[in-house]
Order: sequence, then structure tokens, then C-alpha cells
Amino acid sequence: MWEKFANTISVGSVADENEQKAAEQAFKALYKRMARVAIEAGVTAPVAHRLMKEALVETAEESFTLDGKRLTDSRISVLTGVHRKDIRAFRDESAASARDEAPAKPGIMSTVIGRWLADPSLAEPDGTLRALPRHADNGPSFDGLVAEITSDVRPRTVLDELVRKGAVTVDTDTDTISLTNSALIGNAGLDDGLYFLERNVGDHIAAAAENMLAAPGTPPMVERAVFYNRLTPEAVDALQSLSRKKGVALLEELNRAALDLQTESRTSSNADERFRFGVYFYRERPPSSASTEESGE
Repeated sequence: MWEKFANTISVGSVADENEQKAAEQAFKALYKRMARVAIEAGVTAPVAHRLMKEALVETAEESFTLDGKRLTDSRISVLTGVHRKDIRAFRDESAASARDEAPAKPGIMSTVIGRWLADPSLAEPDGTLRALPRHADNGPSFDGLVAEITSDVRPRTVLDELVRKGAVTVDTDTDTISLTNSALIGNAGLDDGLYFLERNVGDHIAAAAENMLAAPGTPPMVERAVFYNRLTPEAVDALQSLSRKKGVALLEELNRAALDLQTESRTSSNADERFRFGVYFYRERPPSSASTEESGE
């Protein structure tokens, strides 16, 4: 939709009014979903406005070039509605700051847990996850697992953070480390939650946008959902339990397959793509004015 709006505006026409209103309603709904997190994290309206303008400018530069040429400030201003002085200020700030930062801690934590879940050498023959010794001269160990993933952070630092988050427990008698149910389910506080919000929800929105804006005939990304209302709390409890069981099983299967394929891909010159697949379940008791839609996919 936005590409259509932008192209229309660029030739001096006006976007379809109904389409524009539908887009505004959709964006307001998305903003309301984010508003609670923004307030909790201290992101006020002026900050949110600035971030939105920066995002519009960066997206215009990345996705709306003409014949591969860099867009002028004037064209970016026409596409986005952002004033040229703000565009120049954003570019100056961007040039002054480092764009490539060290991976955030939650990324390392989740990679350690994901590798632990996927690597068959870290499980018993029946599939039960093994408790890992902290150190080992031969065979798997927690320190060895972390060292395979990163050399920038010490294994002890990773262990302390996982313990703090309740993702692992340490048996001091045997000096072994075990994953907890919290690590498998994926509880997160505000700091970790923001990290995964950006990546998980960001990729979900990107998949939906890709499907909406893709050229005809382009294979769609997987982006589907099932919706039912008029259910009792007990019924939703049962569906939530089922979704967690089935969802975790599917994620574990994909995790193992991805690790195997990543190992095979390491020597390939074109191993430059990534993927993300996720599941979610949301429940609420909506106001009486909510949609009466019975089901959907």
C-alpha cells in the first residue's frame, strides 16, 4: 500500500481517500498495541515522533531509490512528509554514531539456549536434555558451548546472566548446569522483551508487509493466524495449552533442522540469508463493541 501511495504522490496525484483512511486506522491500531510498552519504557510522544520520522527517512533511502541512485533530500521529503532540515539532521547524527554495535546480551542468551536444545550431542538417547558440566577436557561442556557461539563474552558472564534470568540452575555439588522450564517457555522482562519485540514482531510485520506489497505471482511468506471468539475461559485455557504444546514441538523441530543445515552451509559462498519463524498466542476479553467475527485464518 505504501509503495502505491508514494508512487502516486511522487507524480503529483492524490492517493485514494478510502485507502488512505484504512491505512491510518491500521497504523493507529498498531500504535495502540505499542503504546503500553512505550509508556512503560519512557518513550514519550516527542521521542516517538522523532523515531517515526527517522524510520520513514531510512526506509525511503533503502527501498525507494531510482535506478539505484541515492535519493535527494527533496524527494525523500516528498515521499515521507519529513522536512528537509530534519532529513539532514538525521544523516548527520547517523554519520556521527557507530552503526555496527556488539550483539545485545539477549541475542547471545537465546543462541546458547537454542543450540543447547538443537544439538543432539547435548541430549540423552531418549531426547532428554543433558545437564552440562561447566568445564570438560573432553566432550560437551557449558564453557565449550558458549565458546562455539562467541569469543566476545566470557562463559562465566553468560552463565551468571542465565542464572539471574532463571533460565538455568547450577548444581554446586557436581558443578553441572541444567536448563529450566523458564528457558523452554521463554519468559522475558522489559529489557529482554524489547530486544525480542524488535526482532520477532519486527520480522512478523515485515513478512506481512512483504506479502501485501509483493508483485503478483510472488510466493507469499508464511503469515497466517486462527481466530475464534465467544469462548469460555476454560475453552481458551485448553486451546492455549494445545498451542503451546504444538508450537514448542514445531519450534524445536525447526531448531534442530536449522542447526544441521547451518553446519552444512558454513563453507558455501552464498550462505548470506537468515530466517525467523515464530508462534504466538493471544487472549483477551474484548469490549462489547469488538468484532463479531466467528473464525478466520
